[in-house]
Amino acid sequence: MDQAILKDLNNEFSGFIGTEHYYKHWLPGFFFTDGVKSAVDKFSSYWLLDVIFSYQPQSRVAGEKFQIWTITSEDKKAVVEMRADIDRPVITRQEIPHTTFPEGVLKMFFIDDGSYKVLLLPSEY
Repeated sequence: MDQAILKDLNNEFSGFIGTEHYYKHWLPGFFFTDGVKSAVDKFSSYWLLDVIFSYQPQSRVAGEKFQIWTITSEDKKAVVEMRADIDRPVITRQEIPHTTFPEGVLKMFFIDDGSYKVLLLPSEY
C-alpha cells in the first residue's frame, strides 16, 4: 500500500486540539481521547483500539514510551503498524485481511508517561 497517494484521514479530525475527556478502554489501564473516540465512532472501528492496546504488553512495544500507530486501508484490506518515531523502522505490523475501514491513512500517538497510557490524535498532542 502506497501511503503517498492515499487520503489523510487525520484531516477530518484536525479540529481536535487537546481533549476534554479521557475514555477508559476495556483493557485495564488504557485510555483514549475525544479525537480518537470521534474517529473510531465515525469509522465503526473500536476493533482498532483492541489491536493497539493488545500489543502493549509485548516487550518490544512496551519499551517505547512514545509510539506512532498508523492504519493504512485500501481495497478493503488494511495494515496497522507501530514505530517509535517517524524515521524509525516498524516495530510491529498486523495485516487486516478484510475491513470496512475507509480508504486512507490514519495516524495516532500512544504515550505512556508512567502514570497514564493514552492514545490520541496528532492534533491533540
